[in-house]
Amino acid sequence: MSWFDESLMARKGVAGGKALDHRTLTEAEQGEYPYIYTAGIAPVMTIDPGTVIAAETHDAFEGAITSESDVPTEILNFPFLNPQNGPICINGAERGDTVAVYIESIVPRGPQPRGTTVIMPEFGGLVPTADTALLTQALPEVVRKLEVTAEEGTKWNDRITLPYEPFIGTIGVAPMAEAISSLVPDYYGGNMDLPDVAPGAVVYLPVQTDGAFLFLGDCHAAQGDGELCGVAIEHPTVTTVRVDLIKNWTIRTPRLENEKFYMTVGSSRPMEDAARGAYRELIRWMVADMGFDEIDAYMLLTQCGRVRLGNMVDPKYSVGASVLKSIVGIAR
Repeated sequence: MSWFDESLMARKGVAGGKALDHRTLTEAEQGEYPYIYTAGIAPVMTIDPGTVIAAETHDAFEGAITSESDVPTEILNFPFLNPQNGPICINGAERGDTVAVYIESIVPRGPQPRGTTVIMPEFGGLVPTADTALLTQALPEVVRKLEVTAEEGTKWNDRITLPYEPFIGTIGVAPMAEAISSLVPDYYGGNMDLPDVAPGAVVYLPVQTDGAFLFLGDCHAAQGDGELCGVAIEHPTVTTVRVDLIKNWTIRTPRLENEKFYMTVGSSRPMEDAARGAYRELIRWMVADMGFDEIDAYMLLTQCGRVRLGNMVDPKYSVGASVLKSIVGIAR
C-alpha cells in the first residue's frame, strides 16, 4: 500500500482519490488564459470528482519573452502575468467543502530554450518596489533564456546545471465575492510559489463558491526559497492533476500533504504574519484531526515544526508550516 492510499484525499474524497475519467486542456481548448481568480468567468470545462486533467500551461509571460535581447517592460503589460488554465467547475462542490488536487506530473513542453527568468524594475526581494518604496535606482533589466529538460534539468551555464524540480507556482479556487489578480496569494490559494506544490503532493483548497472554479498555472522548473529576484525558471508544461472533492471538510487556508509531512500555508505581509497564520492553521489541524490538545501542539511545533518560504516578492508573502507524519501520525 502506498502513502497515497492513506491520504485524506483517498480516504475522504467523493471519488476515493481514484482516477475515474481523463480529460485534456490544451491551448486550443483553453482559449483565452485568464489573469484573475473569479467565479465571474465561464468555466472552460465541468468535471466530476475523480477526473484527471492534462493541462497545457504557459510560462508566467504567456510566451511573450522569446530572446535575451527582449526588454521586459517594453513587452509585458503588468499586472497581466501568470496566465491560468481554467476555471474548471467541479460538480457538487459547495462552500464549506474542500477541493483535493493530486499532482501526478509536470513535463516541460515547447521549443528550446523553453526556460525564462528575468530581472524587472521594482520587482524582487532585494530592490525597491511599489510596496517597499525606496529612493534608490532600479536594477537593469536582464533576460536569461535557458534550456530545460526533465532528464537533465536547467542548463544555467557550462559549469552549472540545476536539477529539474518542477512545481505549480499558482493554484487555487475562486474567491467568494472578488476578482483577484493571479499574482496574489491568499486564503483561496493563488500565487503561493511553494516548491512543495510538486508532483507527488496533494493540495487542499477551501471551496468558496458553488463549483469551486479551479485555476492553475505558472509552473516552475526550479526555484529557491523566497523566489528572490521575483522570477523563477518559468516554463510551459503539460501538468497532469487528479481532482477530487471532500464534502463538509471546512478549512480556512490551503493545506498540503505528501508522503512525509502535513503543511498549512499562510499568505500575508509582513512575512512573520504569514508564518504566524500558517502555524496557527497547522495547530488547528493537529487539534481537529490528529488528537492533540492546542497547548501541546503549540509546544510540540516549537520543537519540530518546519517553515518553507514560498515567495518574498509578491503582493503578499507565502509561508508553509509543516510537521512530519512520523511525529504526529496519520490525520483522521
